[in-house]
Amino acid sequence: MLRVAVIGSGPSGVYTAQSLVQLHSGVLVDVLDRLPCPYGLVRYGVAPDHEKIKSLQNNLRTVLEHERVRFLGGIEVGPGGVPAARLRELYHAVVYCVGAATDRHLGIPGEDLPGSWSATEFVSWYSAHPDATADGFVLGARSAVVIGVGNVAVDVTRILARGPAELSPTDMPQAALTALTASRVTEISMVGRRGPSQARFTTKELRELGALPDTDVTVDPAELALDPAYADPSGLPAANRRNVEVLRGWTEQPPADAPRRIRLRFFLRPVELLADSGRVGAVRFERTQPDGQGGVTATGRYEDIEAQLVLRSVGYRGVPLEGLPFDAATGTVPNLAGRVLREDLVAPGEYVAGWIKRGPTGVIGTNRPCAKETVTSLLEDASVLVQKDLPGDPLTALRAEGIEPVEWSGWQAIERAEAALGASLGRGVVKLPDWQSLQNAAHGNAG
Repeated sequence: MLRVAVIGSGPSGVYTAQSLVQLHSGVLVDVLDRLPCPYGLVRYGVAPDHEKIKSLQNNLRTVLEHERVRFLGGIEVGPGGVPAARLRELYHAVVYCVGAATDRHLGIPGEDLPGSWSATEFVSWYSAHPDATADGFVLGARSAVVIGVGNVAVDVTRILARGPAELSPTDMPQAALTALTASRVTEISMVGRRGPSQARFTTKELRELGALPDTDVTVDPAELALDPAYADPSGLPAANRRNVEVLRGWTEQPPADAPRRIRLRFFLRPVELLADSGRVGAVRFERTQPDGQGGVTATGRYEDIEAQLVLRSVGYRGVPLEGLPFDAATGTVPNLAGRVLREDLVAPGEYVAGWIKRGPTGVIGTNRPCAKETVTSLLEDASVLVQKDLPGDPLTALRAEGIEPVEWSGWQAIERAEAALGASLGRGVVKLPDWQSLQNAAHGNAG
C-alpha cells in the first residue's frame, strides 16, 4: 500500500485525500492537523451566519470517514511536534496543505495602536479558533473602519452590523455573541484604495449587506464616478459588472434612517492611524485617482474617518515551514505541479496543494483542481515512492514517541460536547472556544 500523509484538514487537504483514494485503490491516507478539529477555514474562516457554505463540512466529512482515510488531529508538524524529516521516514509521500497562516500588514504609522486589528484576529475570535487570544474588539467602539474590499471585509462588516436575533442561532461562541449583542457600533466604513470595478468581493456577498435589517447601506456617487469603468461597465468581467450594478442601485435609493449605517468608500488609501486617548480614534486616508493603467495614483488630498475599531483585511500570506524551502516573495513553497522543488530540483516524496502551493487566491472550490493536479503528480511518482521501506503503521510509531492524536472518535466527542453546550444555553450547536475545553471533550474529560 502507498502511505501518504496530508498535512492540513481544510478544503485543500481533504480534496487531496479525496483525489488520492478516488484515483488509486492501493493508497492509505492520514490527514494530520495541529488542531483537534477538522475542516480548516470552513470551520474557522467561514462566517457563522453563512450556514450554506458551512454545510460544505458535510461533504468534507464524507471524505474523512472513508475507509482508507484517517484523521489525526492535535499533531503539530515542525518545531515542538513531529519534524518534517520524521514524516518522510513514516510515509512514502507527504503533501503539505497548510494554507496561508498569517495576514498582510498595512505598514503605516499607528497600525499597532490598541483598537487596530487584523480581520483574521476578529474572525478567529467570533469563529472560536482556539488560538484566538484577543477579545473586547467592540468594547467602547461607536465607529468601525474595515480596510479592504474582499469577501472577508464584507464578512466582518456584516457581522458587526448583525443583531443578536440573527447571531444567536449560529454556532458563534457565547462570549463573542455576548460582546456583539452589547456592541454600540453604529457606523461601519468599508474602504478600498481602488475603484468599485476592481473590488474583490463577490456579488452575492455584496448584496447581503443590503439585506441586513435595521441597516442603511450608502455609496458616494462621486467616488463611483471616478472609476473609468463605472459609466460603461460592459467591458468588465461579469462578476465585476454585477458589483457595479448593485452599487449603482444603492446610490439611487434614499437612506431609510436606520439605526446602523454601512458606508462603502472607494479611492481612499490608508496612510496613518490617528490616536485618541492612547488608542485608535480615526484613520487618515489619502484620496487616490485612476492612473489609466489599472492602478491608482496619490492626489495629496486627505480625509480622516472616525473609528475606535479598525480591521485590516488586505490579504493572507503563507509562512515558512520547518524543513521545507520557501519563496518569501510569493509566500509559497516552490513547486512544479505540486512537486516541492529544492534548489530547482524535485524533492522526492514531498508535495504541496492549496494556498501554500499557489498563494491565497480563489474560492473554496478552487482547491479541488489544485489538489487533483498535485495528486496526479504524486501518483505518477508512485512506482518509485513505494520502493521505500516504512517502519509499519505511522500511528503506532507516533504513539511510541509520546504523541497521542485526536482521532475521528475524539472529534465526534467534540461535536457532542458542542451540541450539549448549545442546548444548555438555549441555542443550537455552540463552538468550544479554547484548547482546554476541546481537549477535555476529545478525551472524554468533564469540565
